[in-house]
Amino acid sequence: MPPTDDTPLRLFVAVVPPPEVVTHLDASVRPIRDDTLRWSGTHAWHVTLAFYGDIDPGDVDELGIRIARAARRHPPAQLQVTGAGRFGSTVLWAGITGDVAVLGRQANAMAAAGRRVGAGPDRHDRFRPHITLARARRPVDLRPYVARLADYAGPSWAATEVVLFSSHADARPGRGPRYEALGRYRLEGVTARRR
Repeated sequence: MPPTDDTPLRLFVAVVPPPEVVTHLDASVRPIRDDTLRWSGTHAWHVTLAFYGDIDPGDVDELGIRIARAARRHPPAQLQVTGAGRFGSTVLWAGITGDVAVLGRQANAMAAAGRRVGAGPDRHDRFRPHITLARARRPVDLRPYVARLADYAGPSWAATEVVLFSSHADARPGRGPRYEALGRYRLEGVTARRR
């Protein structure tokens, strides 16, 4: 339930890996964690489908209705966390493989749901599903981290729902944002059969 004041909410919709996937990935990430990077907590690991930015609290219910409608039209996606990569010299991520085309269509539908309430996603490039593992405070060579996780392959899972999150800044030094789930929406579409 969103707050009752008029403070805009910073919202995004994502797929959240189940605990067994998080535990498996954490076991591989733990040996490379150091003080060079600011590591995301495992509770915050997710695959962003659409980032809506700041939304008026009065529009949250309508956004939820549109996300639910879009989710009902799309099937679950069979996913797996594999390998790693980087965005420049500041973001380390784990990759997502499996039904990425299905996930991409979900992302497009979630972005469209946001646009219908005036929430434009900030993404203008192609959808690249990933889980952000760490961020650098200043540019750093992330290639050694990527190399250490290059052969990682976690258990696969069926992503059967999307979650609408509100992101709250954490005032404590060195802490990343805190995420609050505002709604969960089942992916109920039927997967097309291959001929």
